[in-house]
Amino acid sequence: MRTLIDFDSAPIFAISVSDGVGQREGMLLEGPQGWGEFSPPADSDETTLARWLTAAIEVSTVGWPDPVRGRVPIAVRVPAVDPVRAHQIVAGSGCATAEVVVAANPGSLADDIARLEAVRDALGAGGTVRVDADGGWDVETAVSSIAALSSAAGGLEYVEQPCRTLDELAAVRRRVQVMIAADQSLRDPRYSAGISPGGIALTDAADIAVLACAPLGGARRALRVAEVCGLPCVVSSSMETSIGLAAGLALAGALPALPYACGLGTRTLLDGDVVAASRSLAPIDGYLPVAPMPAAPDPDLLRRFAVIDADSVTRWRRILGAARNAQ
Repeated sequence: MRTLIDFDSAPIFAISVSDGVGQREGMLLEGPQGWGEFSPPADSDETTLARWLTAAIEVSTVGWPDPVRGRVPIAVRVPAVDPVRAHQIVAGSGCATAEVVVAANPGSLADDIARLEAVRDALGAGGTVRVDADGGWDVETAVSSIAALSSAAGGLEYVEQPCRTLDELAAVRRRVQVMIAADQSLRDPRYSAGISPGGIALTDAADIAVLACAPLGGARRALRVAEVCGLPCVVSSSMETSIGLAAGLALAGALPALPYACGLGTRTLLDGDVVAASRSLAPIDGYLPVAPMPAAPDPDLLRRFAVIDADSVTRWRRILGAARNAQ
């Protein structure tokens, strides 16, 4: 199947982050059935690169699993912004669930509390709030911060990845009333074989499994993790364009049960997209549709966001080559 993918002329894009620093870069790969996105983090090892590449070519080779639902409830992502901006993001999203970034910097608790209060005000009493700490706390800080943040938010649905390791997650879970969700902890390839790394069961460390399609190697591999992890699952984004987000929606659409809104409301966090506005995956009334394949990129937008710097082009070609060699 490799020979059917247009690796050599894959376009490279760079789109600025709306409420952050830097830009999102990646490549778009065209195969016989459609397009995929390859946009791994800069510090990815060979195993991670191989997974991202497998996810990028899945749709155009073997296709995505058959969906069991036609649309997916979406949580809007709120980055580490000031309260006024947080309120604007949530109020303009149409979503009933907000996923709020916390612990972005040491000593950020006061800012996090203010952000959550603004989010709660924007959602109203009936909305749902969760937070993502991205492994930013130690156990003691997590326990005290979760109590303060839950109070500020008027209750939290769950806390995603409060600490880095499963041992730490388990220690936090024993001491708090809020549910704990594991994200990065699931990316060890042993999980897809039903093995718990480090000797601790995932069910002792977390209440919810957060599945990110590309880092897990595509929708099928993520479904395998869902089958063996023993926890209810929710799907999250890796800040992709609409082409990458479509894979996350395919995963969410194929899960046998979907009890939580998915963290796929991230398209508006980028200052643009690679598909036409009519196909761009921004939530409408809190939902996104599940499609059999992503939209094709818009030629004008590809030119607008094209990476043409020779050094950057060379770097991305090397990254893609490393990923292909690691498969």
